[in-house]
Amino acid sequence: SADGGRNLSLDSIPMGLPMSDPTAWATAMNNLGMAPMGMTGQPLLPDFDPALGMMTGIPPINPMMPGLGIVPPPIPPDMPAVKEIIHCKSCTLFPPNPHLPPPATRERPPGCKTVFVGGLPENGTEQIIMEVFEQCGEVIAIRKSKKNFCHIRFAEEFMVDKALYLSGYRIRLGSSTDKKDTGRLHVDFAQARDDLYEWECKQRMLAREERHRRRLAEERFRPPSPPPVVHYSDHECSVVAEKLKDDTKFSEAIQTLLTWIERGEVNRRTANNFYSMIQSANSHIRRLVNEKAAHEKEMEEAKEKFKLALSGILVQFEQIVAVYHSASKQKAWDHFTKAQRKNISVWCKQAEEIRNIHNDELMGIRREEEMEMSDEEIEDPSEMKETEESALVSQVEALKEENDSLRWQLDAYRNEVELLKQEQGKASRDEDTTKEQQMKLLQQALQGMQKHLLKVQEEYKKREAELEKVKEDKLKVETLLENLKEQESSTSRVCACSQEKECPVDKMLSNSPVKSEREVLLVGIISTFLHVHPFGASIEYICSYLQRLDSKICTAEVEVLMTRLQNTFRQELSGVGASLEKRWKFCGFDGLKMT
Repeated sequence: SADGGRNLSLDSIPMGLPMSDPTAWATAMNNLGMAPMGMTGQPLLPDFDPALGMMTGIPPINPMMPGLGIVPPPIPPDMPAVKEIIHCKSCTLFPPNPHLPPPATRERPPGCKTVFVGGLPENGTEQIIMEVFEQCGEVIAIRKSKKNFCHIRFAEEFMVDKALYLSGYRIRLGSSTDKKDTGRLHVDFAQARDDLYEWECKQRMLAREERHRRRLAEERFRPPSPPPVVHYSDHECSVVAEKLKDDTKFSEAIQTLLTWIERGEVNRRTANNFYSMIQSANSHIRRLVNEKAAHEKEMEEAKEKFKLALSGILVQFEQIVAVYHSASKQKAWDHFTKAQRKNISVWCKQAEEIRNIHNDELMGIRREEEMEMSDEEIEDPSEMKETEESALVSQVEALKEENDSLRWQLDAYRNEVELLKQEQGKASRDEDTTKEQQMKLLQQALQGMQKHLLKVQEEYKKREAELEKVKEDKLKVETLLENLKEQESSTSRVCACSQEKECPVDKMLSNSPVKSEREVLLVGIISTFLHVHPFGASIEYICSYLQRLDSKICTAEVEVLMTRLQNTFRQELSGVGASLEKRWKFCGFDGLKMT
C-alpha cells in the first residue's frame, strides 16, 4: 500500500539493482543547492559550502535552480531551461531533448494536489516511485495501476509544480537496458474529489472570513443608535418642560415630546401638561427666525467681501492684459526675439481666458442679486407677517387634526371589517348576475363593431366614386384649356392678316370680361383648381396656390377677375355668425348651357 511504502526507510528497502554513482548524485544535489548526503546520513563531500550553494572544485551545472527538492520551482519564461541527468538510489532519470516542445498538460483543476504519472517501467514498484517523487514534497498517497501508471497525491499545491518538472524524463532502473526496466515519464494534472472538496472547504472558510471582516467594518462605520426615550410620568414631564426652555437642551427635549405624542400618551389627564410643553416649543420659533436672519446677514456680508475682492482682481487682470496688448504693438514687438514673442502671446491668451472666467462669475453674482431684489419688491412685508402668523396657527390646528384623525381611523377600520363580512355573503350571489351582464355587454359590443364596419365600407365606396368624378372633370377642364389656347392662336393670326379686322376684334376684347392672355391663363388655372375642390375654396386659399406659380399675383386682382366671370365662378356663403365664410365654386358647365 501507499502508507506502507511511505513508512519504509531507505535502508530497509531490498533492492536487487546496483547502486548508482555517489559522485553523480552529489553533483545533482549540489546543483539544487542542497548538501549531498550518503545513504548512512554522512556528508559525501566535506568541503561543501551551504552559503554559496556549490562545491569547491565542481562547477554548478545550472546555477538558476534554487530548489528545496529534486525539482526546482518554475523557471521564468525568458530564461532557457536546461534539464540535467538525475541519479537516484535505484534508478536514473535522463532529460528529454531540449529542442523538443514542452509536454502538453491539461487545464489545472482548482486546488489540484494530485498528479497522473504515466510511462512507468513494468518492473517499477511503489518504493521506486516514492524514491523519485518524495523529494518534490510530502507524499500522502500513491495509487499504482497494473498498466504502468499511477496517481500521486501531495500535501500542498506547489509540490505539483515540482512534479510536473519531471514530465518527459526517461527512467532506467539501475543499469539495466531491458525494456521492462525503462520508460518515459508523463506527468500531468489529475482531477480528484478529495482535492476539490478541500478546495471548496478552503473557499468557504475564506468567504466566511471575508463576511466577518465586512460585518466588522460595517459595524465600525454604523452610526450609534439613539438613546432610548423614557416613559411618560409627571416627574419626566417636568424635566422635559425645563429642558424645552433651555436653548442648549431643546433638540433632545423636543424629540422626547414627539415620541410621547406618537406613543399616545396624550389623554384628558395629561392634556394640559402637553399643551404647556407645545406652547414652550412654539416660543422657540422666534429665536430660530432671528438666528436665520443673522446667518443670512453674515452670508450677505461675505458675498459683498467676495464681490469686492473679485472686482479688484479683475482690475489687475485688465491691467496685465493691457500690458500684453501694448507689448504686442509694432513699436515694442519688433525688438523681441521669436521665443519671447511666443511666450508673450501664450501669456496673453491665458490671462484673457482667466479674466473672462472671473468676469462671468462676477456677472453671475450680479444677476443673482438683481433677481433677489426683484423678488423682494414683489413680496410685501405685511404678507410675510401674515404668512408667519398663519403658519403658527396651522401648526396648532394640525396637532388637533392628528388626534381627531386617529379616532376616525379606528372607527373606519371597524366599519371596514363589518363591510367585508357583509360583502363576503353577497359575493356568491352577485357572481352569476355579473357573468350574465358581461356576456350581454360583449354581444352588444360585437354588434356595434359590425355596424361600424359596414358604415366604413359604404363611406369608402362613396369616396372612390367621388375620386372618379373628379378625375373626369379634370380631363374636361384640360380639353377646355387646349381649346382656349387654339382660339387665342387663331385670333392672333387674324389680326396679323388685316388691319380692318383689328377694330372689331379690339371691340370684342374690350367688351369681353377677359382682357389679356394672362387673365385667360389665370381663369384656366383657377378653373382646374376649383374643379378639384368640388366643395369650393376661399379666395386666400386660391391666391396661396397661385402665388406658388407667380409671387406677383395679388388677392384683389384675382377676386375682381372672378367677379367679372359670373357664368364661370360663383361665390357662396357658408356658416353662421362668427363662422361665416365665403367660398368660390366652379360653375362653368352650368354657365355653358345658360350662355
